[in-house]
This record gives sequence, structure tokens and C-alpha cells, in this order.
Amino acid sequence: MTAAPIRTLRSSLPVRIFAASVLTAGLLHAQQPLPTGGPITPAPADPAIAAALQQVSPTTIQATIAKLVSFNNRSTLSSMDTDLPPGTGVSAAADWIESEFKRISSACNNCLEVKRDDFIEPAGTAPNSRIAKPTKITNVYAILRGTDPAQAARMVLVTGHYDSRNTLNSNTHDAAPGANDDASGVAVSLESARVLSKLKLPSTIVFVAVAGEEQGLNGSTHLAKLAKSENWQLEAVLNNDIVGGDTTPGNTTAPNIQDKTAVRVFSEGVPANATPDQIRAIQGLGAEGDSPSRELARAIVDVDSTYFRTSSQRLGGVIAPGRPHNMAMRMIPAFHPILIFRRDRFLRGGDHTSFNQEGFAAVRFTEWAENFDHQHQNVRVENGIQYGDLLQYVDFNYVANVTRLNAATLATLASAPGEPQSVRILTTALDNNSELTWEAPTGAPANTTYEVVWRAADQPVWTDFASAGSAHSLKLAVSKDNVVFGVRSVDPAGHRSIAVLPTPERAQRPSQPKLSTPQ
Repeated sequence: MTAAPIRTLRSSLPVRIFAASVLTAGLLHAQQPLPTGGPITPAPADPAIAAALQQVSPTTIQATIAKLVSFNNRSTLSSMDTDLPPGTGVSAAADWIESEFKRISSACNNCLEVKRDDFIEPAGTAPNSRIAKPTKITNVYAILRGTDPAQAARMVLVTGHYDSRNTLNSNTHDAAPGANDDASGVAVSLESARVLSKLKLPSTIVFVAVAGEEQGLNGSTHLAKLAKSENWQLEAVLNNDIVGGDTTPGNTTAPNIQDKTAVRVFSEGVPANATPDQIRAIQGLGAEGDSPSRELARAIVDVDSTYFRTSSQRLGGVIAPGRPHNMAMRMIPAFHPILIFRRDRFLRGGDHTSFNQEGFAAVRFTEWAENFDHQHQNVRVENGIQYGDLLQYVDFNYVANVTRLNAATLATLASAPGEPQSVRILTTALDNNSELTWEAPTGAPANTTYEVVWRAADQPVWTDFASAGSAHSLKLAVSKDNVVFGVRSVDPAGHRSIAVLPTPERAQRPSQPKLSTPQ
């Protein structure tokens, strides 16, 4: 009578153990801690982009700047002059830039759409207006259309201004070389077009040279308004103005020492077109440092970490056989952007501001230390000092590095999926966790993944991240009160979009997908 119960007990034991194991596993899974993320590391280099950057040529850049200098005086006002020597003046410069874009296009099987934005700027009404009579202004630009029909409408843009001036705004005849300000920026745009034009990128890049900058950003204002009126999906504007790396002999006194490893990137905090209600919301959120332009600047830092690396150089040089070897090494810093959290320099302005006014994310690249003797000056020598924006002070290798950073940023953003939409941080619960939700970018490929990035509130750039995989939400064991979050899209090759700041939301919407943990 005892054998049967014993057999029953033994036969049921594996079932009980299995059930207990399932229950234990379920509890362990349910009690798994939320992810806390990890440090951001550089994205993998895209071989096609890296190869394009290798094609950037200081020699070609020098030839471009020298050609622009040869037009003698590229004052925007000279477009109305009829007595200029042949091949000089701003109109001749515009024609040459157009011909260069067309030459580049012919080398890539007419891959560029080359266009002119001609208009008449009315005479100013202010007493000291820099445009005293109706004046023709020409912007020249070339469009490299994206190859993905679902993403081709997305655009990134690079620009520089090809007009120049000397001491007097009204002087349209005397030399105004404008080598650094801003033939250097136009060279960045043209050289970026040359090296990127043969790439096949999902979304669109626009290469631009504007005029009228010295008279009040007239050319860029017209183009930015055109972009707005035509509903350009313009996600990023890179303005290059004074990126020649001024090299003045003997300029070794602080704060005038040039840093050839650094370029400043200026970005606005509160958007220029923000409404009073939006400004109040920004202040309430503490988001004065997280405008779309500021997030663009952070994306430039991210791209730089991928394509520019610290290098080393042996101090001993060539050692004769049998002689002792000097093993000392000199570390050469990587070329890098320095973020300046200000729209522009004091007392100065730039063409990125025109795009800011229309609601576009836009930043300005400018060399580390400007030499004001070589800007807006008649060419002359006084007290042994050479004045004038001359070719001899431009460092073409420096301009090449600025070009590489611009080109890498343009190609990366044109390759990445678009920015996540409707990014929210849920604030219903009073806890120290953070829940974020978002929607896919328009036209994003099915294999798009997402990263939540964050930084301590006193840090300038993103420092940490967690992957959400293909999910559109993520919950983290990171306090939403202590850090600033962003969400960015990533393609399988590692191209990252600009991060998007989340908007607080008190309750999760019914349509939101289920929260997930990183993959």
C-alpha cells in the first residue's frame, strides 16, 4: 500500500521542480534592474566617407582662394558698376563659382543641379544703410539629390560668402582680396562638393556660395526665406566664415596665438524665431542650452571623434645606424571643434543667423584666433604693419581640415536616418527613473535603431547612451531631474542623426508602444 504513493511522489517531482524553475526565472526577469547605459564611443568610420575625406586637397583649396582673390574687389555693390575691368567684381566671381559647380557636376555624370538665386535688394531706408540703391545679388548653389526616394527630401547645407570689402563699404574698385573673409569659406563649400559629389547618399546635400553678407546678410536672408517658402526639409546648415587659419609671422602673443588644431563652432541657445510662449516653455524646462542648433553642434563633435584621431611624432627624427635612439614622442592633438555657446562673436554676424531666423538649425565655423588687421581693411602698410585680407596669410592645410570636418558632418547626416519625431519624456511618476518615447522619422528605413543619449546638466556634450534597438521607447534607471536627455536615430552602418531633446509629458498616450529594455 505504500509503493503507489511513493511512485506518485517521484513521478511528480520533476514537474514540481520545473514549475518552480519557471516561477523563479519569471521573478528574476521581472526584478531585473533597469539599464543605466554606458559611455558613448566614436561611431565606426564609413569607408566611403573616409575615402572622400582623403581626397580633400590643400592645393585645390589654394587655387580656389587665389582665383577668388583675382577678382580684385568682390563687393556686392560692384554688381551695379559698369566701369570695372573685365573679369573683376562680384558678378564675375559669381559666374566663375557657377562654372566650378558645373565642372564638378560634369565629373560625376551631371550629379549636381546648379542654380542661381538672383534678386534685387531694395535700397535701405536707414540713414547709414550699406545698400544705397537697388542692387543685384546672386547666390549660387548646387544640389546633390539623395538616392532614397523616402529620404531625398531631407537636406543638409554648407555655405560661405563670396563677397568681400575693404575699409569703406562704398569702395567697389580698390583691392579687397577677401582671402580669409570669406574666400576660405567658399573653398570649403566647393571642395566639399568636389569630394562628396561621387557618393550615393540617401538624403540631399546643398552646396552654397552667397553674396551680400558684408552689407547685412542679404544673400543668405533671401535664400533662407526661399528655403522656408519652398518647404525645404533643411535639418542642418553649416556656415563657414573666416576659416583660413590666419598665419601672421611673429603672432605669438596671447590671446592672438592661432590654434591650428581647433575651429570654433558657434551655436545659438534660445532659437531666434522662438515665440514668447516657446521661450517660457524653454525657461521652464531649463532647455536654454538645447536648441536644434546646439544639438547640431554636438553632432559635429560626435562626427569629429570618428574621423579625427590624435597622432604621434618621434622627436628624434632619423637616427644614424649604431647611434642611440631617442624614444621620446610628441603627441599631436586631433583636429577638433570647440563649441562656443553663443550665436556669434561680439559686434559681428554671419549667414547662419539668417537660417536661424527662419527656424533652421544652423551653426558657424570660424578659426580659433582672428586677426582683425586682415579683415575689412584697405591693403596698405602702416607703422610696419601689413593690413588687408591677403592670400599670404591663409593656411591651406588648415582650411583642408575644416573642409574635412564639414564634409564628414554633411555625409554622416545625409547617410543617417532622420531625426526621431514626437520625442517625449514621461513625468507622471515621482521616481528617479526616466521613461522616453518617440516616433520614427518620416521615411526611416525598417532597420533603423534608436539611442537615448544623455549628459549631466553641467556638461557641454553627450556622454552616455543606451540602445533601444528598434523599439520606440525606453525606461532607464537614470534620474530625469539630474541629466539632459536626447534621442537619435542610427542606421546599421552606425551613422547617427542629430539628437532630439524630449518634451515633458505627464501621461503616456494610449498609442505609444510598450516600453522595452535595450538590446
